[in-house]
Amino acid sequence: MMRRRRQPDEPFLCQERGEVSLHFGMSALQSRMRAAEPKRLVLDYTRAMMSFVLLHPRPEHVVMIGLGGGSLAKYCHAHLAHSRFTAVEIHPDVIAMRGAFAVPADDQRFAVVQADGAVWIRENQQSCDVLLLDGFDSDGLPETLSSQEFYDACARALRPGGVLVSNLWAPEFRREQAIARMRAAFESGVATMSAEQGENTIALARRAAGWPAQERLFERARELAAEHELDLQAAARRLAMALQGAPVEPDSC
Repeated sequence: MMRRRRQPDEPFLCQERGEVSLHFGMSALQSRMRAAEPKRLVLDYTRAMMSFVLLHPRPEHVVMIGLGGGSLAKYCHAHLAHSRFTAVEIHPDVIAMRGAFAVPADDQRFAVVQADGAVWIRENQQSCDVLLLDGFDSDGLPETLSSQEFYDACARALRPGGVLVSNLWAPEFRREQAIARMRAAFESGVATMSAEQGENTIALARRAAGWPAQERLFERARELAAEHELDLQAAARRLAMALQGAPVEPDSC
């Protein structure tokens, strides 16, 4: 019997040593889950992205572009009990794998929507408090999810005080281009940090004029410690370093 050739952009699973991973080609790891701890954030870049809780501790609505293996979706569902979460994923084959990654079923708090993320963002202005960008294809960061038009639409999709968090996995010139476009879209400026593992850069922007003072970040880390399976003090240190020289909110001094 002839075996069907896998298309270059077709996602597939690997299961090895108690872990399940999602790939778009063997060199393009999209997500990793430990089968015995499906809600744990295994990859460092996902833990870095969750530092948004120090900026917006209890968002009403979190939107993520790109479901992948659902690591961030599962963590938010488990630890942000009062938040609604919407994942927007363009690829039906990725959505079809949600069971393999223990992604929760849709309910009043959680939904996975099959749609083009760029179109969804453009059509849903002031719809969310936190916007997580983690959408990739077999070639990396798509132009449709990193254009100036897209980041302008992201700023409009956030409510006042909202936070954008973007995972930038791309060659250096593409990362710098994306960050420059974010700066043009967000008056707050852009804070960046490098993941400790891999070549991911995490970029954060706010729909607001300033950022919390460093002292407030550490205070929030202490306040939220019991709610999260994260080292929030370490997250506060990383975020404080990324925000050095950034304008501070008047009420956070």
